[in-house]
Amino acid sequence: MNEYRIKGNWNELKGKAKQKWGELTDDELDQIDGATDQLVGAIQKHYGRTYDEAKREVEAWRDAANS
Repeated sequence: MNEYRIKGNWNELKGKAKQKWGELTDDELDQIDGATDQLVGAIQKHYGRTYDEAKREVEAWRDAANS
């Protein structure tokens, strides 16, 4: 699933994102609005991941959502 599809389906996917990354607030998820780079940044902030770790985590989640 590419970033465009994430943005288009964000209202459906943000519930799944909240399940995976429960420390993200509803307000943050609304502000992220499907933007991959913002999601990566929020995961870095809340979970102490490096950029590369957070990006891989988001990509794996995105790919699983596409299956």
